[in-house]
Amino acid sequence: MAGGQERLLRGRIRSIQSIRKITRAMELIAASRIVRAQNAITAARPYVERLGQVVQDLAAAPDARAHPLFRQVDQVRRAAVIVISGDRGLAGGYNSSVLRATERLLRQHSADGHGTVLITVGRKAQSYFRFRGYQVDHHFSGISDRPSFADARRIVATVMAPFAEGDLDMVEIVFTRFKSLASQAVTTRQLIPLADQGADEAGEAEGRPSAEGERRTVDFEFEPDPADILDRLLPSWLEAQVLAALLESAASEHAARQRAMKAATDNADDLIKTLTRVMNRARQDAITTEIMEIVGGAEALRSARGTQQGVRAQMNADTATPS
Repeated sequence: MAGGQERLLRGRIRSIQSIRKITRAMELIAASRIVRAQNAITAARPYVERLGQVVQDLAAAPDARAHPLFRQVDQVRRAAVIVISGDRGLAGGYNSSVLRATERLLRQHSADGHGTVLITVGRKAQSYFRFRGYQVDHHFSGISDRPSFADARRIVATVMAPFAEGDLDMVEIVFTRFKSLASQAVTTRQLIPLADQGADEAGEAEGRPSAEGERRTVDFEFEPDPADILDRLLPSWLEAQVLAALLESAASEHAARQRAMKAATDNADDLIKTLTRVMNRARQDAITTEIMEIVGGAEALRSARGTQQGVRAQMNADTATPS
């Protein structure tokens, strides 16, 4: 019995050691990718900030307020929700947190009587909402690890034309904001219609304080036509905002995966130590049982030999006694 238990424990230890190698490798890979993701955020930040400042200044110009992206409606009829998740799991609560926040937002829109268009980025979001019966209108996958400006442009293209044509009244994005290696927060942001505080929201997403008290009024002279300039500038600003959200989400996913894999590796180490201790105890029990069996057998043989010798001596004595 003890020998069989020892074999089972040895097999479990080997299995856990194999899993530990995988989790340790994934932890190291995620740690290396975090550095790359942080560098990408740092590289994109000046462009996003400067473009946000220009849009903020344009928002005060009368000619800019006539652009479709600044269109405000009294009653929202239909809203688009963009959710950014990962393509893979094993990242702790990263995917579940952003998916639950998106589902709450969809329920709120439904409770308010708004129609919704759901745009998912990442396989986890697509499978989650399809499993729960939501209609996924547009889906993008394979970009959560290394998002690019072209990916952001494709995502924005799915909502730009419908909003300009009046089919959409609002576009929101749900993503995970990267604060530090130990802290990430799910964030919901309105992309369009563009508001005056749009640049401040972008600044807060980058960890900067609001520039409410530093706003300035700038008079622009448009050359060429204002509509042509805004048709080029405002979509670029939206693409920059989506790209920033993609980069933040990528860094958050890698950080969450590193923490999850480190915890899994540590748990594997603890479990290996515990099982090794149990296995050693089982081995000691098996050895003790064998020793006891040997000692018991030797005692039984000694007793049997003594009994046989006593019987033989008695028989000899009986034979030697004259009749």
